[in-house]
Amino acid sequence: MDRDRYVDFLRAFAIILVVLGHWLITGLVHGADGEITAPELLAVVPWTQWLTLAFQIMPLFFLAGGHAAGGSWSRARTAGATATGWVRQRAVRLLLPTLAYCGPALLAVGICTAVGVDPYTLALVGWALAMQFWFLPVYLILTALTPALHRAHRRWGHRVPVAMGAVALAADVLVMAAHVPYVGLLNYVVVWGVAYQSGFCWRDGLPTGRRRWLVPAAMTVGGGAAFAALVTLGPFPVSLILVTGQVPSNTDPPSAAMLAWTVAQVGLCLLVAPWARRLTDRERVWRVVRPVGGASMTLYLWHMLPVLIVAAAFYLTGLAPEPAYASSAWWALRVPWWVVLGIVMTGVVVALGPLERALSLLYEWTRPHTDPRRPWRLWLGLAATAAALTRFAVQGLAHDGRFPTLPALGLFLGALLVLLPERAAPLRDTSSPGPVESGATGPRPGVARPPGVPVSESERGCGVPRTPLP
Repeated sequence: MDRDRYVDFLRAFAIILVVLGHWLITGLVHGADGEITAPELLAVVPWTQWLTLAFQIMPLFFLAGGHAAGGSWSRARTAGATATGWVRQRAVRLLLPTLAYCGPALLAVGICTAVGVDPYTLALVGWALAMQFWFLPVYLILTALTPALHRAHRRWGHRVPVAMGAVALAADVLVMAAHVPYVGLLNYVVVWGVAYQSGFCWRDGLPTGRRRWLVPAAMTVGGGAAFAALVTLGPFPVSLILVTGQVPSNTDPPSAAMLAWTVAQVGLCLLVAPWARRLTDRERVWRVVRPVGGASMTLYLWHMLPVLIVAAAFYLTGLAPEPAYASSAWWALRVPWWVVLGIVMTGVVVALGPLERALSLLYEWTRPHTDPRRPWRLWLGLAATAAALTRFAVQGLAHDGRFPTLPALGLFLGALLVLLPERAAPLRDTSSPGPVESGATGPRPGVARPPGVPVSESERGCGVPRTPLP
């Protein structure tokens, strides 16, 4: 079958917007005392919160991730693999590039702490290096739940994401009305899980029928209308990215407004799929999409490093022009700011080539050709790494200018529990290579792939370690 290039286009499109969005809101100010600060644009200039409607595209990652994970697990299940073995395969593919990023970053933080770097500066750098980490523990959890979620999908189909949405709304009511904040943590799984579970449905052509386009059209219109109502008439802000001091938030945890936006975005992606597939079938478009999608994990993890490099090269030296923050001249300089960061990012990707090849070899060594004999190692390791990554996402890599000893130990010890191979009777290898994404798959037993719906590159596998994000 042909590749479903549209899935890979969504991933490439999403990663570009994530990178550009983070670079846009990161504005540096060189103070009179020589310190570099990064004012929070969304808080200082409130109208910029409307820009988050264009840059909040994480539903695309989870939609594509569900599409690929559903295919990978279907193939593994058909070949006789166990849920534990499959989850370990996927976790290894996520954790290897994550460790390759966290190791040097934490080493740098440790050295800076030892030599007495200013705690405020160190905390700012540590925040910049970890601001994207929230995605990783959420995706680890959804990966661990995939066999159960897919079992529910096989039984109830598109009713599962509907039920997850209802749970998310109930949790939000408890948070807002009954003031039970910890219930809201459930929404990290169920809100993003709506997009992830929708990926299963999309892959299997659900819903069926001659007017199947009506469902994504209703999702687009209904989700957009619900978001507008919740923002204008309800208690929710328009910003789809966390703003310090803003209560309630649409992302911490994901709110009913975030759910509505997720439904609208997923619906729109499915609605335009026939037209978009014709576009991505063009070789000229594909030559751009493929390398970006292939390097998406590298781009996602490392894209704030160019900001630090440019800050040191141009702001600490006073070479960069510094108009008043958020002034017209400042906005005009956003385009060259993007260009310079893009050039540096290209250099970073090229420089990471040897590391990626080393990761490829390491993946083959740790690649789980066997079913784990001690499943507790996997689940304990996943719990420890998810907890550590959550801590980094919330507090950065150098909270209060200090080295994060316990989270760092939790990350690396937990990852060792997941990565170290066990010796057991070999099973047939059912996983496609790659640290995060993709698994080759055929039609799922009992649910035939609809005619004309191609297999995505995500389902075929793109190689290690340059594979797309889910």
